[in-house]
Amino acid sequence: MRMIFVNLPVADLARSKAFFEALGFSINPQFSDETAACVVVSETIFVMLLTHDKFRQFITGEIGDAHAATEVLTCLSAESREEVDDLLAKALANGGKAWKPIMDMGPMYGASFQDPDGHVWELMYMDMAAMQ
Repeated sequence: MRMIFVNLPVADLARSKAFFEALGFSINPQFSDETAACVVVSETIFVMLLTHDKFRQFITGEIGDAHAATEVLTCLSAESREEVDDLLAKALANGGKAWKPIMDMGPMYGASFQDPDGHVWELMYMDMAAMQ
């Protein structure tokens, strides 16, 4: 089984933890401390929120400003259109910003937002039965 760990620099660890918890994700305390928080998205997907000082320990060069330029698009699947809308509403109500308009392409339905640090998150529902 492969797992994915998305590592993101954050300016305010407590704010970022609260944001992702408000979306319904949990924090794994085993891999969290005052410099990092492990957000559990699923059994195989984790987001490591790292303070800037901690993030610098893993990189060469400078930390990019996600508010000024798009560094990556992280897309999470959703079980339904309603889940897309619900997660978007939670993100916007808890410090996230709308990024692009809702995407309704028939069997594919998506939304996107920026978290408080400017990282872009996409949410996508795909009706596989309707795509055949």
